[in-house]
Amino acid sequence: MRRPRARRSRLICVTPEHDDQPARRTYSYLGPAGTFTEAALAQVPEARDQIWRSVRNVGEALADVVEGRSDAAMIAIENSVDGGVSTAQDALATMPGLRIVGEYLVPVNFVLVARPGTRIEDVSLIAAHPVAYAQCLQWLLKARPEHAHLPAASNVAAALGLLDGVSDADAAIAPPGILEHHDLELLASDIGDNEHAVTRFVLVSRTVAPPSPTGADKTSLIAELPDDHPGALLELLEQFSTRGINLSLIESRPIGDALGRYRFVIDADGHVSDERMADALMGVRRFSPKVLFLGSYPRADRAIVRYPQRYSDDVFVEARDWLRALISGEPEA
Repeated sequence: MRRPRARRSRLICVTPEHDDQPARRTYSYLGPAGTFTEAALAQVPEARDQIWRSVRNVGEALADVVEGRSDAAMIAIENSVDGGVSTAQDALATMPGLRIVGEYLVPVNFVLVARPGTRIEDVSLIAAHPVAYAQCLQWLLKARPEHAHLPAASNVAAALGLLDGVSDADAAIAPPGILEHHDLELLASDIGDNEHAVTRFVLVSRTVAPPSPTGADKTSLIAELPDDHPGALLELLEQFSTRGINLSLIESRPIGDALGRYRFVIDADGHVSDERMADALMGVRRFSPKVLFLGSYPRADRAIVRYPQRYSDDVFVEARDWLRALISGEPEA
């Protein structure tokens, strides 16, 4: 099942730019080539034929953006099996000057690869990132029940370790894209235990105005509770429920300054320019001692956000006009 190597070209030009050519943009992503993050970046139309900068971790990718080495960074933010990516959430919470401008979904499936000439019968030690290993464990127990696991920093690193001789493993779990970049033996495809697994990625730039609303948008923010008292979290969530806003994600992350202190990562259906969302965010701002707006951006699934008519923009505008009339002393119609 050996597949010939076919390298995809990435235009990384070191020659001087001509004055009549637009400057190329740089995008940071978790590398090396062949990762799921690279597959997410490949979905961004404006990133095609631009400079792709491979980095080693989420913090480095976001630091590239903050410090001007890159125009944007693609990072994993959530997995349908394992939940939120805590390193990404914590980095967004503590690194100022960042804004999410896009969302992309990548199906998660894995292949088992080895050095050229290896047979699956020869495999007893398998290298893989612990998360990927856990997502393939049932398949592995059926195919190679007596195998052992060698933890790796990443799945691509696990595969490359086979080629450069630094790994003692016989095979590695890797994303399918690895075969487009390296001469590896394909032992098995689609070895993940959950065929519906998907990872959500976000494209992060420096702080900019949100893109225009599309009707199929998502707003992300991080908020802290004012203090620890019964119902505090409920009061935070009511800022959204009383305005008819659905939350697609809410996760807690420790702030780190004391036990029992948490910040909440929230994804809400809608755009900041929607009257109901703007009203909810003002409510959160009044309630929370620290709220960080991460961005409003189109949903990856392009699903139109539905809500009851009583929460439409017209209703909020009419209510504000009614209040202004009361304050100004206008006679009621």
